[in-house]
Amino acid sequence: MTMYSVTLKRLAAYAAAILISGAVWTSAANANVSVRIDISKQTMTVDVDGDRYATWKVSTARSGYYTPRGSFKPYVIKKMHYSRKYDNSPMPHSIFFRGGYAIHGTNYLKSLGRPASHGCIRLAPGNARELYGLVRQYGMKSTRITITN
Repeated sequence: MTMYSVTLKRLAAYAAAILISGAVWTSAANANVSVRIDISKQTMTVDVDGDRYATWKVSTARSGYYTPRGSFKPYVIKKMHYSRKYDNSPMPHSIFFRGGYAIHGTNYLKSLGRPASHGCIRLAPGNARELYGLVRQYGMKSTRITITN
């Protein structure tokens, strides 16, 4: 036997052992980003591939407005968006998930942790940037946004 055939046999044995053990590789392209917003707690929990990534304070719809409930996939992301509906208000790191509703950064940091928006989900600017980066990295198709009471 040549050195080459011995190396191939070893490699095949290692591969078989890994497959038998049930090990699974997940590439970034197949990663799963789960974003869960709990309106009653005004929090967002982000998991990546089933592992907890972060928990952040948010602001959702204040009295007289509505944040949609349900499960959504993002359909567009924008590094900077300006609201046509609300006086050209800046919406940095926007992740649109239903109509004009989006997750985005805000400078109203004192409002985080309580209802304060017109329906969007507001995050601290750094947290919005991180989430936007995750959605860009792993893809909108691999991202699920779930909003519950």
